Amino acid sequence: MDRIAIFDTTLRDGEQSPGASMSVEQKLEVASQLARLGVDVIEAGFPISSPHQLEGCKLISRQIKGPIITALARALEKDIDCAAEALHDAAHARIHTFIATSPIHMEYKLRKKPDEVVEMAVSAVRYARGKVAEVEFSPEDATRSEIPFLCRIIEKVIDAGARIINIPDTVGYAVPSEFGEFIRKIMEGTPNMHKAVLSVHCHNDLGLAVANSVTAVLAGARQVEVTVNGIGERAGNASLEEFVMALNVRKDRLPFSVGINTKQIWNTARLVANTIGFPIPRNKPITGENAFAHESGIHQDGVLKKRETYEIMTPESVGRDSSQLVLGRHSGLHGFKSRLQELGLPLSEDEAKKAYTRFLEIADRKKEVYDDDLYVIVADHLGKETETYTLDYFNIQSGNVAVPTATVRLATGGERFEEAATGDGPVDAIFNAIDRALGLTTRLLEYVVQAVTPGRQAIGEVSVSLEIDGRKFVGRGASTDILEASAKAYVNALNRWKAYLSARKGEEDENDAV
Repeated sequence: MDRIAIFDTTLRDGEQSPGASMSVEQKLEVASQLARLGVDVIEAGFPISSPHQLEGCKLISRQIKGPIITALARALEKDIDCAAEALHDAAHARIHTFIATSPIHMEYKLRKKPDEVVEMAVSAVRYARGKVAEVEFSPEDATRSEIPFLCRIIEKVIDAGARIINIPDTVGYAVPSEFGEFIRKIMEGTPNMHKAVLSVHCHNDLGLAVANSVTAVLAGARQVEVTVNGIGERAGNASLEEFVMALNVRKDRLPFSVGINTKQIWNTARLVANTIGFPIPRNKPITGENAFAHESGIHQDGVLKKRETYEIMTPESVGRDSSQLVLGRHSGLHGFKSRLQELGLPLSEDEAKKAYTRFLEIADRKKEVYDDDLYVIVADHLGKETETYTLDYFNIQSGNVAVPTATVRLATGGERFEEAATGDGPVDAIFNAIDRALGLTTRLLEYVVQAVTPGRQAIGEVSVSLEIDGRKFVGRGASTDILEASAKAYVNALNRWKAYLSARKGEEDENDAV
């Protein structure tokens, strides 16, 4: 199979997303993960744009081994000098230089005649070739350029030493059938195209970046420029994970290979999302929370019988955990019973049907029913009275010169539990005081705060995930006082833990009776 080179521009074009800037240390961390992922080329940045960019490119060039390290430069000697400086310590360096070639860009942005643009491009490539062994050239806004002019400038820069010719769909204007024909015409119309690798760089303004990239490969492109999670200017770039998995899954129609370790995809996606603070959308292909989740009863039934009925790839193939059967109002009895068995809560057929009826009542009020909800449902069904904790009282002392201290009092039945504790902040102090009051050892896995109503008097909702004895329990609380909402959420999670213990005890009692 022909091999497709994966050129990752997360650290250059991806970082140009508004709000996605990274520190030098963060860029190095992402670059290290990209090397583990197995990308062929890492575009480390645009060195001339800022001292920060220059420093980041230098650090990556010095420390990252394996992938080719490239830096972007306009068709100007000062840019190329800066890129060469940034790449000085790279084991395998490439300068990526570009100039606009569309009539609208040449007239209004560059204010240059076509002949002047050709001369600048050739001079830049020749100058860059004197600095490094490998040069890539991009005619910016290629898809709105005239093909005869493109073929002319590409032929000239190949003669000047460019060995990778990248065709950018800079504004995401192309559609797949058009783009495939566009690539074929360039390859046929450039006499010396066989001396260079043809690359593509597609933007996602019309949601067609991955489709255009796939079409370009079918038309002869052998390098594709992508970003992790599809981040980038405006609507972003072609998504690395989507493009790679399209080739991986559809080898019958796309007989190409890549050097990507797909089991590192999920780790890479999470790292980039956490680093820049852009959450992965739930419905994002490959890496979204819903990508391998099934709520529909028909789908759940099919997946339980044969995974391939509704999954075209395994979650493990991209480094994720196994598929999830998400329980909600669309879930069927089969999926409900299967999840109870996985949780160690098997019920008889009649019991399961009764519990399922109760489950549907809850599912109608909630978007998603969690495992700890199921423990409550089963505990209710078995008739076990589960005494719950209530937050009777809490008090916080905190400030910029005081050690945060919390006092809490919890009630359950006729008992009261009161304790005080300090913490790194008021929330941590509350949680520590609750743990001390109940004699528990817990681990906080997740703490999320969001406003559920607008304005300064907004109600805040807190969600916490706790680990107790190796199991995860989720709790939620709401209040106009975020500290109170935090305490309520923590207590809510503990009540779900108590429901779990009650349900398990009921199961053990029934087994003993048998």
